[in-house]
Amino acid sequence: MAENRTPREVATRQQDARPQQWKQPELLPEPDKQEGYSYRWIRVSTLNQADPRNLSSKLREGWEPVKVEEQPKFQLLVDPNSRFKDNIEIGGLLLCKTPEEFVAQRNSHYQKQAENQMEAVDSSLMRQSDPRMPLFKESKSTTTFGKG
Repeated sequence: MAENRTPREVATRQQDARPQQWKQPELLPEPDKQEGYSYRWIRVSTLNQADPRNLSSKLREGWEPVKVEEQPKFQLLVDPNSRFKDNIEIGGLLLCKTPEEFVAQRNSHYQKQAENQMEAVDSSLMRQSDPRMPLFKESKSTTTFGKG
């Protein structure tokens, strides 16, 4: 009966374990998402030079700094010499959050602005068009095949 058993060195757990792979560490770790909020890293300094203009514009836009208590996994990563003691700053970037509605409103604002600029360029271009040599204007059309 002892002959039917497999040797202990053959039946080890290490052979069944998945091989570990090295992966590059993240420069900015991804925060745990809170329902209804969008997160973003906002620049507060570059090369140890404070950038209050960028930070104040983002705060006026509706971004608010995230407290360390809200993201406990960042407690060891926070810079102890930071100006933002209760917040999460890594390498001159401050983790901030804002409601998703603000992000959607901001995106639609800039989308509308881009569309208005494209319309202005197109109308300016078409105003200069000469009927003897018309400029190309891209237009959308559809072609259907069928009985009819």
